[in-house]
Amino acid sequence: MPLRQKLFFMAIAVILLLTIVNLVRRRKMRVEYSWLWIASAVTIIVVILQYDLLIWITGLVGAVIPTSALFFLCILYLAVLSLDYSVRLSSLNWEVKELSQELALLRQRCDAHERTAKEP
Repeated sequence: MPLRQKLFFMAIAVILLLTIVNLVRRRKMRVEYSWLWIASAVTIIVVILQYDLLIWITGLVGAVIPTSALFFLCILYLAVLSLDYSVRLSSLNWEVKELSQELALLRQRCDAHERTAKEP
């Protein structure tokens, strides 16, 4: 990989990593949501520094050129990211449902208590 490309992609990876750390630091992103993003930035840096690793992965997955292996890894990353967010959304969906039901029961109890308190 030419030096100009290495420097360009390294700059992008470092900016991505610093942005993620800054978002976590300013509490705009929670730490548990940042691990996949940090892993992706570190992976980009490792692949840039160890281009032979990408060549090895290319042979491992049976791709012809490193670009194909890189696209495969990107698609795999997006699938893992989508799966992670789907699990989190499903969990939040259940929590919202349970909280809504609990709120409805509490409102019903408050209304019943108010009615009994108003009766002489």
